[in-house]
Amino acid sequence: MTDQPYRRRPLLEPVHVVLPMRTVSGGKARLGQALDAEEREELVLGLLLQTLRVLGAWPACRRIHIVSPDPVLGVATRQAGVEVSVHRQEGEGLNEGIRLGVSAACVEDAASVLVLPGDLPLLDVGALDELLLAADACLVAASGGPVMAIAPADAGGGTNALLLHPPEVIAPSFGPSSFEAHLRAAESAEVAVQVVRDPILGYDLDTPEDLERLDPARLHELTGLGRGALDGVSA
Repeated sequence: MTDQPYRRRPLLEPVHVVLPMRTVSGGKARLGQALDAEEREELVLGLLLQTLRVLGAWPACRRIHIVSPDPVLGVATRQAGVEVSVHRQEGEGLNEGIRLGVSAACVEDAASVLVLPGDLPLLDVGALDELLLAADACLVAASGGPVMAIAPADAGGGTNALLLHPPEVIAPSFGPSSFEAHLRAAESAEVAVQVVRDPILGYDLDTPEDLERLDPARLHELTGLGRGALDGVSA
């Protein structure tokens, strides 16, 4: 972990976190070679609940916005023990859903927005603090101007964390090669950028190869969380 040379600037806070989620039954289809449909549902919900617990323990997070077309998530997330705003999305467009979440955050006067996927199995408060410290340093260098702190995925050219200040300074461009797309958008909008290459933020679960890297005990813990959530939904 980096020694903390900068004091976190209040201009970055409050931070609202936007979690875009697909349907539970349709999530993680690329893991179909390693997990059956029920196991994938358990994993999707387990990852989400673990993410919510981490965010609930992160002091900088003021509000969590889940955006999804799946009504099941509104019931399942109550088990996380943290306050969550769930926004029902019409359709399944990823960036459209993110824009909905960002707009909701702006209505509630968010100073910054963190767009975060719900599939980072090792996510912890320390990694989120490092991202915020990077944004803080960028803010100092930019003399308080607009900033973007971005954590790329380890593979595939994707984006695994995107912190924007102010929240609508660029439009989200998640999807194939989103890391480069976000860098281009920031350059075009004259936004100062800090790239954060972090093994925790960079590691997501998309493919069977990703799953093989995960400690079996961690996988068991996550699927157990998800199984409990599914049982709560059906009860």
